[in-house]
Amino acid sequence: MFLRRDKEKEKDKKIEASLARTRQRFFGRIASLLGPNDGTPAVWAAPSPLLIPADGWGNTALELGEARRAVGQHHGVRRADQVQAILKEKLVEILDATRWEHAAGPRLLTVILIVGVNGSGKTTSIGKLAQWHKHQGRRVTLAAADTFRAAAIDQLKIWGERAGVEVIAGQPGADPGAIVYDAIRACQSRGADVLIVDTAGRLHTKFNLMKELEKIRSIAAKQVHKAPHETLLVLDATTGQNGLSQARVFKEAVEITGLILTKLDGTAKGGIAFAISKELGIPIQFVGTGEKLEDFAEFDATEFVEGLFATSDF
Repeated sequence: MFLRRDKEKEKDKKIEASLARTRQRFFGRIASLLGPNDGTPAVWAAPSPLLIPADGWGNTALELGEARRAVGQHHGVRRADQVQAILKEKLVEILDATRWEHAAGPRLLTVILIVGVNGSGKTTSIGKLAQWHKHQGRRVTLAAADTFRAAAIDQLKIWGERAGVEVIAGQPGADPGAIVYDAIRACQSRGADVLIVDTAGRLHTKFNLMKELEKIRSIAAKQVHKAPHETLLVLDATTGQNGLSQARVFKEAVEITGLILTKLDGTAKGGIAFAISKELGIPIQFVGTGEKLEDFAEFDATEFVEGLFATSDF
């Protein structure tokens, strides 16, 4: 299931609801085009404007349309439900090509770096991720290594309190590497299982970004074997093509192991998930669907696609 914990049905409905705008904009129109009746070769005879939405993943959509036309021509697929099933299968295939696998374990301490631009929902996602790990029975600590903004430290403390986890922080302007060092030592002395590290979201150049994160990674590696074990990029789904550009920059600067897609409920650009998987090869690990701690789900390609094709909106 998309969400593998208690109250799964209720949570899956939230995910489905969060995809309403994307569904109405693109997939809803495809579903309406196909309808309950048989399709015809004319449906797939030429590139359709329905397959080229302006949300940053037109190339993937066009490729899907061409693939579906080919199936219809060579295999005699004409029924609307058959075409929709094949389209779903192809979409799941795109997302599953970068399926996330949990970092190998067990280990005494798992170190996770969180990167992303300011305003992407990074701090909120850290709080949600902390609670998600708590629900897995792990002891979690947060490190406020975004020391460039006093607000970032304060916000992380607020989300740490909401999630019921400890936050290791220093003064604004402190050395981020020193914060990470102190946080690791605190985790080791107190028996924490997971350390989630917030990093600066506003560094002027890719070079500065890379050097800052390299320093943090080096300090973590010296204290914990093979740390950091995950580096997650937080990306705002509402930014569409701009978000895709951000992802490219971060991928070039650091080794990204996965992605948290936020604000899925506030956009018609949910199709960016396919562009990220197809063009960048970055697995989506989690999605955020609101501001509450519980508005967070582990990503599952099949449930995501089913949510896009839900018929309750049309």
